[in-house]
Parts: sequence; structure tokens; C-alpha cells
Amino acid sequence: MKGGVKVNRNLVIPGDEVSISFSTSGGPGGQHANKASTKVELVWNPESSRALGPRQRSRLLKRLGKRIDSSGNLRLSSDRYRSQMRNRQDVTERLARTVANALKEQKPRVGTEPSRAAKERRIKEKKRQAEKKRRRTIRDDDY
Repeated sequence: MKGGVKVNRNLVIPGDEVSISFSTSGGPGGQHANKASTKVELVWNPESSRALGPRQRSRLLKRLGKRIDSSGNLRLSSDRYRSQMRNRQDVTERLARTVANALKEQKPRVGTEPSRAAKERRIKEKKRQAEKKRRRTIRDDDY
């Protein structure tokens, strides 16, 4: 792949680190689907990438750990479109989006406490529900 994949303004994955292969798409489509190799598979190894710094690499490997195979490759494929060119475009955009999202620093979650009104509403609803259930019980004097 020539040029590379632009992830953000600071990071471009070199084209020689990304390998793209083509195969026939599965599913319906008749003669076109059986003859044309429109499915695109992209493979990139973030562990050996020279585009990433050590902190970026560790963050990326941590966030994408489940999507990286045993040989350290991130594999993405696309057979969404009938055109090989559009599938190639789609898979490179998905790589850029996936890497960009994994590199974003996530804001730490700040725990909140329910307001007094919310607590009162919850208790009031619980009491209403308990009263409804209590009215359903059968007593001896009902017979």
C-alpha cells in the first residue's frame, strides 16, 4: 500500500507496514461475487510498527488486545461493497478510526450520588409497589 494510512494529524501508518489481500466475497451475488475478488483483508502489526512511540504502542496494545491475534497482527476485512476499491477505502478508514479511538485518552469516570429528590422518589415507588403486593394477599376473613 503506497502513501500510508493517516490516523490523525500526528500519526501516519507507513504503507509498507500494512498488507492488503483480496479474495472472493461470500454470500449471494451470482457470477460477479464468484468471479471478482472484492473482499479486502488488511493486516497491520502494531507491535513492530515504527510509526508508534512506546506509550502509544502500549496504550494501543492494551485497548486492542482482544482484536490482535497471537502473532501480533490486527486484521480488518471488508466485503460491504461490490467494488474492490470501495472495500479497500472502507477497510483503511476503519483502521484509521480504530487506531484513533484506541489512542484517545479516556476521561476517568467520576462517581456521582443520587439527589435527595431521586432517593425520595425511589423510596416512594418502593412503598407503592409493596402496598400493591400487600393488597394481593389472601386473608382468613376473606372466606
